[in-house]
Amino acid sequence: MSEAKDLPISWEEFHRHSKVLAWRLLEQHGEWKGVIAITRGGLVPAAIIARELDVRLIETLCVASYDHKDQGEANILKKADLAGDGEGWLIIDDLADTGKTAKIARELMPKAHIATIYAKPEGLPTVDTFIMEVSQDTWIHFPWDVELKFAQPLADQKKAV
Repeated sequence: MSEAKDLPISWEEFHRHSKVLAWRLLEQHGEWKGVIAITRGGLVPAAIIARELDVRLIETLCVASYDHKDQGEANILKKADLAGDGEGWLIIDDLADTGKTAKIARELMPKAHIATIYAKPEGLPTVDTFIMEVSQDTWIHFPWDVELKFAQPLADQKKAV
């Protein structure tokens, strides 16, 4: 099994990727009843996308499944009650990893459109639209989860092993 790959994403990259997703969603659908942010990772892209699509109605689906390094069992903390079956609604998350969260969202709102910025192979079948595919063994470091510090070059890291 290969070693996990770290992929740090800057605020600028994340904003650009969110805007590209908004362009794609505008081309696909046009107007939406509202945006549902899957917390917490979907909050930032949902804000950017809602702005770009001129959507003022924003709801949340609160699902907890991650800590800072592992994915566990998904627990629903709050449903997006305003969305009903999801028809005309756009669900936004940062990443479709295993697809567990998107499957929960789809069960709750089967007619909603699910979009993520990033998707891994296991999560791809669970989303309708995404911007960038990354390998399953990639760990994305989102800008809100990291601080700037010195990074050891990859060649030095390999020598240390």
